[in-house]
Amino acid sequence: MKIQQVTEENRAKVYALLRRAFPGSDYEAELVQKLHENGKPAHEWVCIHCNKVIAYIAFSNAYQGNEVCGLHLAPMAVTPDFQKQGVGSELLRFALRQEPIKSRTLFVLGEPGYYSRFGFEPCSAPICPFDKDNAHFLSLRNSATSQFIVGYEPEFKPIAKPPAAKGKKRR
Repeated sequence: MKIQQVTEENRAKVYALLRRAFPGSDYEAELVQKLHENGKPAHEWVCIHCNKVIAYIAFSNAYQGNEVCGLHLAPMAVTPDFQKQGVGSELLRFALRQEPIKSRTLFVLGEPGYYSRFGFEPCSAPICPFDKDNAHFLSLRNSATSQFIVGYEPEFKPIAKPPAAKGKKRR
């Protein structure tokens, strides 16, 4: 198993991995593809095993207004065949040691029980626009004290919920 930066050649494998890791959702794969197409600054790595991309992690800019105030960790995924084997944890530990990441403020919208093992803590400031009570919004090396809504790259859009089914009216 080896970890390397994402290359142009393995981008299609990343999109396929994201579709397998998030069944029933194209959001993550489309998000990463749009970030690539728009040349957004991102730090991203893959874990490769037997020439297959089995895990992926990405970081993109976090904003306070127009100023970069840190990085968002999203998305992170492991192919179903390799989940619960420590692959994601190893990839995250690797990423947290890398130069563009290791001293930056990081934000993640995720499972607190998982990310707290890596030093992430509940975040009360800033406020995540995708988590109304910040229950799953965590940070690492965060010194923000003022309240503001943290910004994401424009490619991050809330997942649209299908309209509620309309029931038949009774007469």
